[in-house]
Amino acid sequence: MRETEKVRGALFEARPYVEYYDRLENLVKRLWAESMDEENFLQLLNEEVKKAEEPFKTDLRIFLQKFEAL
Repeated sequence: MRETEKVRGALFEARPYVEYYDRLENLVKRLWAESMDEENFLQLLNEEVKKAEEPFKTDLRIFLQKFEAL
């Protein structure tokens, strides 16, 4: 699975479970564009999880779980 497909797939899988989908989608796409590879993307995403406040933090964790499962 190509990486951009993996991001899209994880967003699709997470959509029914997240409260702030548009915010999540924008952040994920921005981080993906900034990252050099999947490892760097996950590092950037985990930094955002640390900075985020609930309930968006839970949205990020849901996306991360779906992304890692693909």
